[in-house]
Amino acid sequence: MISKIFILSATAALLILLVLNRRLRRARKLSDDALNTWKIQSGQELNQARHDRNRFLDALGDAFLLVDSDANIRFANRASRTLFGSRELLDRPVREAFLDPRLAQALLKCLETGEPAQSLVVLPQQNSPRGDLETRGVNAWIIDAANLPHPFPGEPTTRVIIRDVTAEHQLEQVRKDFDANASHELRTPLAIINGYLENLLDDDMIEEPMMARRFLTIMRKHTDRISHIVEDMLVISRLESGEANLLKVEPFRFHSCINDVLERLESVVRNQKAVIHVAMPDPDLVLHGDRFYWTQVLFNLVENALKQNPRDGLHVIIGCESIGEKIHIWVSDDGVGIPSADLPHIFRRFFRVEKHHSQQEIKGTGLGLSIVKRAVEAHGGQIGVTSVPGSETKFLISIPTARHAEAPI
Repeated sequence: MISKIFILSATAALLILLVLNRRLRRARKLSDDALNTWKIQSGQELNQARHDRNRFLDALGDAFLLVDSDANIRFANRASRTLFGSRELLDRPVREAFLDPRLAQALLKCLETGEPAQSLVVLPQQNSPRGDLETRGVNAWIIDAANLPHPFPGEPTTRVIIRDVTAEHQLEQVRKDFDANASHELRTPLAIINGYLENLLDDDMIEEPMMARRFLTIMRKHTDRISHIVEDMLVISRLESGEANLLKVEPFRFHSCINDVLERLESVVRNQKAVIHVAMPDPDLVLHGDRFYWTQVLFNLVENALKQNPRDGLHVIIGCESIGEKIHIWVSDDGVGIPSADLPHIFRRFFRVEKHHSQQEIKGTGLGLSIVKRAVEAHGGQIGVTSVPGSETKFLISIPTARHAEAPI
């Protein structure tokens, strides 16, 4: 009887163990399924978070990189990929990815010290991170690096922002150059005028009519020079201060503008025995713009050709024609030309290529071509120059054709 009870108890216990084991396995399976489901959901959420992060960072206008503790690039947004062109960035050390080591200095300092670091890097054109796409000459970049808060193991530890500040840097340089050149260009004739005034007053030169007249003639040339500088500076200021939006845009025949310019330069053309040829397939071609500024543009280009080539027999061509949706205007001459080293700088304020001129000659203001460039740009156009010394120098302007505009009366 006892053995039978023992057997029944053992059997019951075994059944209970089997049931518990089965429940345990079922619970474990449910737990594993739940864990796998959680892992899948977590992976999907993580991937979605990374996708959203990448979309957000790709929308940034600045280049943005994520770098690990070994200075290897782990993420590069669209602006970075565009900036560095065809070069591979991911999983590469920043020293290899950047063309110039100065671009990596702020990041390396941040990795070394753990503190945020920022640097302004000014590079020559050939060292730009844009590579062969760089056409702006000297370029400037702000590199901003800082550690990420609480990075996960194996994840990037530092973010790097590369901001293109070339336009601001060049504008600041233009301002500095303008201040320095303007003060110099005004100070020089004022000093000359003051010197001659002292001679006239202190040395009693007024009592000598011939000498006084010669002094006054020189002083008048320099006062005219000051007047021209101030007038040109005011024109540039108006074009750059927003007043270009107030241009008096109206249709006018460009040929009449050419005639006005040639009348103003008639004496110079005659004295130099220059030959001016007008090349206009359509003499009734109409421009839509501010006639005052277009007269300034044409006058400065033709006068520049005559001043740069003070010899007899210079040939100058003024051309204008409509091609598709653009109007091309050009002024060319067969003079001495512009050295290739000077071509990138000729539209800078106060820049001159008058090395062959006499030092006794009263030079131009050096602002004429700057006015030309800014007036053309104010009309939505572009200007370029090519030069083959001794053969042809050509300034070519391209502006959009105005649509649905009324013809002038």
